[in-house]
Amino acid sequence: MVHSHSEAGTGASPSPRPAITTVGELRASGHTHLTVKDEIRRNLLARMRAGDERFPGIIGFGQTVLPHLERALLAGHDTILLGERGQGKTRLIRTLSGLLDEWTPTVAGCEINDHPFAPACARCRRLAAEQGDNLAVSWWHRSERYGEKLATPDTSVGDLIGDVDPVKVAEGRTLGDPETIHFGLVPRTNRGVFCLNELPDLAERIQVSLLNVLEERDIGVRGYALRLPLDLVLVASANPEDYTNRGRIITPLKDRFGAEIRTHYPLTLEDELALVRQEAAISWPGGDPGAALPSHLVEVIARFARLVRASPAIDSRSGVSARFAIAAAESATASAVRRAALADEQHPVTRICDLPSTVSTLRGKVEFEVSEEGREQEVLEHLLRRATADTYRAHLGSADLSGLLATFEAGGSVETGDLVPATALLARVGEVPGLARIMRRLGMDGSESPGNAAAAVEFALEGLYLMRRLSKDTVDGGAVYRT
Repeated sequence: MVHSHSEAGTGASPSPRPAITTVGELRASGHTHLTVKDEIRRNLLARMRAGDERFPGIIGFGQTVLPHLERALLAGHDTILLGERGQGKTRLIRTLSGLLDEWTPTVAGCEINDHPFAPACARCRRLAAEQGDNLAVSWWHRSERYGEKLATPDTSVGDLIGDVDPVKVAEGRTLGDPETIHFGLVPRTNRGVFCLNELPDLAERIQVSLLNVLEERDIGVRGYALRLPLDLVLVASANPEDYTNRGRIITPLKDRFGAEIRTHYPLTLEDELALVRQEAAISWPGGDPGAALPSHLVEVIARFARLVRASPAIDSRSGVSARFAIAAAESATASAVRRAALADEQHPVTRICDLPSTVSTLRGKVEFEVSEEGREQEVLEHLLRRATADTYRAHLGSADLSGLLATFEAGGSVETGDLVPATALLARVGEVPGLARIMRRLGMDGSESPGNAAAAVEFALEGLYLMRRLSKDTVDGGAVYRT
């Protein structure tokens, strides 16, 4: 018997393409035909019973969004995900193809991937009648069974559903021949998962073309007497504000979605940290390891993103994307790599001095309230200082930093900056009693490289300044700490 049960998320290596090539062989193998929704339901239940991961790479939705999505999939509902930008809606939708069978049979050469046991298009029905059990079968991997379209105002019915193909007409077919149709993206994803991103941006007259797809499961193209039963899961995404701003989802279309699920930003600091660590590209191709990003700086960035999201100076309706924190981590890491290249540093480690330079590049990711016009940079810099102070209190608030403060007792000062290498900074500070304890509190136990030591010292200096135990003079590209 042919089993094409899904193994995604189980750690199993991909299985080879089945060797069956005809309908007769497929029928003899004992293969059964399931609809896409039944297929997903069966595989989802199998994962749940086995305790396997159902939606790999999705963080922070485990007790909120995912239970609703699982219920929708088990009920066989088409779904719309509603949430602000950068909440992972598309990322979540793309995991659904992993719930499909690894391999599924199709009629060879079919544009809409008809199942050999239930051909739907005119071509496949004709071939099935002519060839019977000799009808050729090909195999379709689940990675190919996902289609996606970003809804834009200029999207046409032809893009989504289909239109008459003038080339096929020119070849001699008559206009009444259903084989003259060029199918759009939706029927070409037949027997798969189709995602329509930013649905409210789709013109209302084009949204009407999806009504039959969602309810009657068929399509019509121009004046053709064509009923093409489609077998697919349709999932859409939308921003709640789009209902009133850029456009709206027409009421009959909303009514045809079986489930509407609200997404959200990470609810806890731990989820925010996990998201940054998972998504930030802090290494480069070609063997270059990039720069290390200490965990206390990941925490500063995660706290920074959460403070920006909660700030009354920010337009909450627009939201602050998870990409904000990810871009901050990548920019800070790039700053450390730049320092290593210019100052001939062998093993770069990101330091607190690398964060302020990211603020100006992050401004474009945030929509401010009108009343804050002209203060954007000031607002973000203030929130970054708050995030740094909160992280300092969490890790070093009760630490004994008298050894570090002793450096400044005789009126000394320490200059640092985004181009000051770690060895130079450590030389300026001198020996710091208790440095190992500071590094342990920052999660650097056993990693006492010059880069890590400099990152710990500089973070402690910035924390002491923010706690008003040191003063700081800002200079071009750096800072001077003194009493």
